[in-house]
Amino acid sequence: MRLTSIHTYPVKGCHRLDHDGAFVQPWGLAGDRRWMVVDADGVGVTQRETTRLVGLRATVRPGGLSLRADGRPDLDVAEPTVGAPVAVRTFRNRKLPVPALPAGPAADDWLGALLGRPVRLVWLARPARHLAAGSREYDTGDQVSFADAYPLLLANTASLDALNDWLAEAGEEPVPMTRFRPNLVVDGAPAWAEDDWVGRVLRIGDLLFRAAGPCDRCVVTTTDQETGVRTKEPLRTLGRYRNVNRKLLFGLNLVPADSGPIAVGDAVIVEP
Repeated sequence: MRLTSIHTYPVKGCHRLDHDGAFVQPWGLAGDRRWMVVDADGVGVTQRETTRLVGLRATVRPGGLSLRADGRPDLDVAEPTVGAPVAVRTFRNRKLPVPALPAGPAADDWLGALLGRPVRLVWLARPARHLAAGSREYDTGDQVSFADAYPLLLANTASLDALNDWLAEAGEEPVPMTRFRPNLVVDGAPAWAEDDWVGRVLRIGDLLFRAAGPCDRCVVTTTDQETGVRTKEPLRTLGRYRNVNRKLLFGLNLVPADSGPIAVGDAVIVEP
């Protein structure tokens, strides 16, 4: 098994960045989802609410972020170092607020024009717990970014091939891996082999990761990550074949046990 691609999403919900290599930190890949767009109530704005986020290209630079989108001037945003933290939540039903620093009015106005609504951009200076203890199969404590629940998401190319075979049988178009917004993609394993990795340790290159559990998928997977067009697939087909306890499963949540570099081409080994 090999690692075939690496991806980060600097602003939660934005277009992906593709990498040849990345540095793994306790809370995920360096630069991944440390920024988030929030509404007037301090709740994260994601592709669940607006598909316009697919047009947001965010690039991490030293000390900040660069924002790009068609029809908008580029904007450099510095990591906030002063000002009072604001309490934000990744989802409205999350009861644990996270302290984050506001990026400032220039970024707020830029993103508000892109999304067509008043929003704020915030930066997570220090990863923090935003899920109550006991709400995850493997509790990462405060070692998580603005990711939904876990630091990393891994996907298996053979599982995507199997899903696309089901879609073809139903007369539907295939979907690319980008629909599932993984951080790490592996090749060389059988379809759905990742189901048997839960609770085990994976070695990627020289680093160890704990397989925390399967990923329950949402409406974001029905969104074309290049155009923002939303359909009913692949959720409808996942509901037919991958519905476990009313969760539609694709991908595997990972928690880093080590810090250090990984690269495309690294061997991936499931420890006994």
